[in-house]
Amino acid sequence: MNSDLSILQLIQNASFIVQFVLLILLVASVISWTFIFFKRKELQQSITITDEFEAEFWSGIELTELYKKLSAKEFQPEGVEKIFLSGYNEFSRMRQKGNVDPSVLVESAQRAMRIELSRELDRLDESLPFLATVASTSPYVGLFGTVWGIMNAFRSLVHEHQATLIQVAPGIAEALIATAMGLFAAIPAVIAYNRFSTRLDRLAGRYELFIDEFSVLLQRLAHSK
Repeated sequence: MNSDLSILQLIQNASFIVQFVLLILLVASVISWTFIFFKRKELQQSITITDEFEAEFWSGIELTELYKKLSAKEFQPEGVEKIFLSGYNEFSRMRQKGNVDPSVLVESAQRAMRIELSRELDRLDESLPFLATVASTSPYVGLFGTVWGIMNAFRSLVHEHQATLIQVAPGIAEALIATAMGLFAAIPAVIAYNRFSTRLDRLAGRYELFIDEFSVLLQRLAHSK
């Protein structure tokens, strides 16, 4: 391939619209990869915290002791830790009022935990819609650049008496770069979105299961006091 058909040369010779499309796709790809690395670390951290917390929670430790330990942590509690703290704090607050029906104690704790659950899932889901948008729109943005580039390639032949493949090849090649760039941005975003969505669903299921199990323990505790 000669220098006239090198990728950099084709991009430099492309029309402004095609160059703008390539720039948009490049920026979208860079932001997507930033989100991918950040979200992968964030989800893995949440899973690790959940594993460690559940191991300690079911080790037989007293709930009061666990509450004090998490409250005194050097770092801010996250994930299931915050769900536990919100539920136990609400349970203790309501019980201190005295003469409160046990079912009311448990329901109040459940509401507090589900509010915290919603906040936590919103936080973990924060960048996924962007990945979904990049995954679904990038191929079409790239296709727009390709169509525009091919259209310009054939428009340049209007005043030619005899059109040859050599005359339109550079224009078609630069146009196809937009399609390739669209796929380059979309494919990683699709894979990451599907993987992260699956992991988030599993994590949400673990949070829901913990709320149900913890509610049973609180119910026993409410009836024992």
